[in-house]
Amino acid sequence: MNILIKNGLVLDPATGFEQIADVRIQGSEIAGIIPKTTPMKKEPAAGSPAKREPEQTFVPDQVIDAEGCYVMPGFIDLHVHLRDPGQTHKETIATGGRAAAQGGFTTICAMPNTKPVIDNAERVAFVRRKAAEESPVRVLQIGAVTVGQEGRELADIAGMAAQGSPAISEDGKSVRNVRLYVEGMREAVKANIPVFAHCEDADLAGDGVMNAGKAAERLGLPGISGTAEDLVTCRDILLAKETGVRLHLCHVSTQTSVGFIRYSKSRGGSITAEACPHHFTLCDDDIPGDNPLYKMNPPLRAKEDREALIEGLRDGTIDVIATDHAPHTMQEKGLSFKGAPFGIVGLETAAALTYTELVKKGVLTPMQMAEKMSTNPAKILGVDRGTIQTGKTADLVIFDPQAEYEIDPSKFAGKGHNTPFAGRKVSGLVKYTIVDGAVVYDCQARHME
Repeated sequence: MNILIKNGLVLDPATGFEQIADVRIQGSEIAGIIPKTTPMKKEPAAGSPAKREPEQTFVPDQVIDAEGCYVMPGFIDLHVHLRDPGQTHKETIATGGRAAAQGGFTTICAMPNTKPVIDNAERVAFVRRKAAEESPVRVLQIGAVTVGQEGRELADIAGMAAQGSPAISEDGKSVRNVRLYVEGMREAVKANIPVFAHCEDADLAGDGVMNAGKAAERLGLPGISGTAEDLVTCRDILLAKETGVRLHLCHVSTQTSVGFIRYSKSRGGSITAEACPHHFTLCDDDIPGDNPLYKMNPPLRAKEDREALIEGLRDGTIDVIATDHAPHTMQEKGLSFKGAPFGIVGLETAAALTYTELVKKGVLTPMQMAEKMSTNPAKILGVDRGTIQTGKTADLVIFDPQAEYEIDPSKFAGKGHNTPFAGRKVSGLVKYTIVDGAVVYDCQARHME
């Protein structure tokens, strides 16, 4: 099928291309980018799509008018919980894939803390086959570091990597046994994949349910100290230096951790990091009471932590925006703050929150938004995505920055509606999501396939 996307502002962080242009899609690939404006003053690099493509016969089967919209590389989410296998009443590969498509994501990385845990090649293959059959977007299954995520013996890291696992992670917890963790890191080096680290000292976190501080005292709830994150962040950075593994730090939430990452990068450390929209949008002062829709792990931190995350995104210390999409039933989230599980959904809201909180407020440019939601994640995964160039795979999102609306969880495509952002006014709407040259989401038609 041939698709013509016309009149959109094409943003490609990989080449620096930023012009109003028509994008031609033929089959699963980008067939050409035709600029419609005078070239920018800076000369494009050799091979850049800013160079006008020669005219050739192109008959589109579908024409999408993207006037007033950004045409970006499809978003890539490094941190998603699909609950499949084992908890499909919360989410499935199919429903999570549809939620991703609605949010502009063309590739998502599923964390391994399912039931059973994804800790061997056979289970990775199971998810890969099921995703190919049921998901409208690409699903990459991350493998566990240890068997059953129990921290006693290493999982089959080489086997999982051979089946397509792009990384290993013990997400939901940290590996306590340092010697075993080092062995796992070295296996990851051999397999040429990164480690995605959830940094939290379980002993320090204890039975805490929100950030330790004045808000927790006001609400009479047990707190989780930021030190629980900071200690393990520092430990994992040091272990990465020792082993040479590529370390990606998940859902960074504290001012001190941002400082550790910034220092490590200044010393040449092979470290990348992600922040989640809820952490750079909310702080613990925003928790209205015993409302577990605000309960997540890491918890919403203090205002100073939120500001540090925003500055880290601004100056490049934090490379990626990821969702930590964590669906639960509303029955579970209807319990008390102490009794409810951690986690909120994020696939359907991430782009709008990023645009509203970071781009509109001048923290990031639209190009930098695309970089942190697509190009940088692609680099971390080592996949040939996150760009809009002739001959590359046509994974694209068309995003309308002028659309304004209130977030309505009843319109989410995923099973989870557990979000603290219901009713929040935002700007920016995903209009189309294109995967391998096929439209998998059309906002107007609400078309998923």
